[in-house]
Amino acid sequence: MELSGKKILIGVCGSIAAYKITLLVRTLVKEGAEVRLVMTEAASDFIPALTLGVLSKNPVLSQFTEEKNGIWNNHVELGAWADVYLIAPVTANTLGKMAHGICDNLLLAVYLSAKCPVYFAPAMDLDMHNHPSTRANIKTLESYGNRLIPAEAGELASGLIGEGRMAEPKKLHEVLVAHLREHSQKKSEEIAFTGKKVLVTAGPTYEAIDPVRFIGNHSSGKMGFALADELANAGADVTLITGPTNLQATHSNIEVVSILSAEEMLHACMERFPGQDIVIMSAAVADYTPIEVAPNKIKKKGAALSIELKPTVDILKELGTLKKEHQVLVGFALETENEIEHAKGKLERKNLDLIVLNSLKDEGAGFGGDQNKVTIIGKDNNIVEYKLKPKAAVARDIANAISELL
Repeated sequence: MELSGKKILIGVCGSIAAYKITLLVRTLVKEGAEVRLVMTEAASDFIPALTLGVLSKNPVLSQFTEEKNGIWNNHVELGAWADVYLIAPVTANTLGKMAHGICDNLLLAVYLSAKCPVYFAPAMDLDMHNHPSTRANIKTLESYGNRLIPAEAGELASGLIGEGRMAEPKKLHEVLVAHLREHSQKKSEEIAFTGKKVLVTAGPTYEAIDPVRFIGNHSSGKMGFALADELANAGADVTLITGPTNLQATHSNIEVVSILSAEEMLHACMERFPGQDIVIMSAAVADYTPIEVAPNKIKKKGAALSIELKPTVDILKELGTLKKEHQVLVGFALETENEIEHAKGKLERKNLDLIVLNSLKDEGAGFGGDQNKVTIIGKDNNIVEYKLKPKAAVARDIANAISELL
């Protein structure tokens, strides 16, 4: 089962929605997860600890110590044990305490000690949910890296109708499964890339017209830098060859090589290519460069100016001809028409293993922005289209596609 062996910690607060957690716990245990629960004292007014203990097959904790038998419920150990910590339902009271570091019960002590990702699912009445302090506390928790499972609209215990209902158990289950699946993919990715030599290109190239002016493009380099970060985090030794950008790589596993022109990019890639296991060509390299570069700044004379251009060397195609059997070569394609057809042609002509297709038709994606929308095409004709998402998440999708090849 997909959840087999996964360690899920659930914190339950004092809300009428607490009864729904029984359904979630039952499903998680049935699917092979190990589930442990902590409760606030108020939660026991809505759902007996015995019920959750029977369903989870584990003791349900609510106090720091069990005075009768002298046992200390170690919050640090609990916080380190879990793969994920879900606090559901979370009340306005607990939201405020979490946001401001107040620690007056076991659930909060575990929260402050948690080493794993924390999800929280609010449940409260309409006016409480809409209160500025609640909204501010939710934003504060998200700024800490905690992940919100938004409350839903519907009939509330007070009889009012509006936002405030805790997300249904089915939704909570979907979120946990998606998180643990992604976590497993990340672990697989780390295994795939540990010790691998990876070359990534990023940014534009500048093709000089004179000492002042150049031909360039709008590439920011963000996609290439995100790929370098993702692969370095997964254990790869990354060489990042980048054109002019305003970005900086900070990971210790990334060696940065700065270039300016397409010719410099060519030399840098050709020199390093033989020693690489994986090469990802995400830079926007100029297709043409001036035949002659003026030695001095060209003065404006009022007449039309003609600049004769010549093709640059197709770096990706050159690398494709040199690629060895053990090497993986990934290219990018930016198309405006017949996107899939043209990307497939590029994949075949240049001997690529994968090609990442961008389209200028996708609003919010492409050059300069923080998001991208891509389609990944393999040489086995497998086509996977992804939704618009942050470039860091796109980098993870690309890394996962490469890890499957490995």
